[in-house]
Amino acid sequence: MKKTSGDAASDELRQEYSFDYSKARPNRFSQAGSEKRQDFVVVLDPDVAQVFTSAEHVNAILRALIQNMPKMVRPTKAG
Repeated sequence: MKKTSGDAASDELRQEYSFDYSKARPNRFSQAGSEKRQDFVVVLDPDVAQVFTSAEHVNAILRALIQNMPKMVRPTKAG
């Protein structure tokens, strides 16, 4: 990493930092919005990958399985 100009104590933590929040921008990578998709990468075993050649095929089969699964009660968080 490139060293910035300054004294030798620049590697140490300061007592206080001054941030200019007027230049702050929202984090574009945060999942704050409910309209955002949450993508996951799943690695298929080679024998399964020979059958399902695209994400669309995998999603179609999983959706069919979900529709035919018995409804399960999700555990609630203990508060």
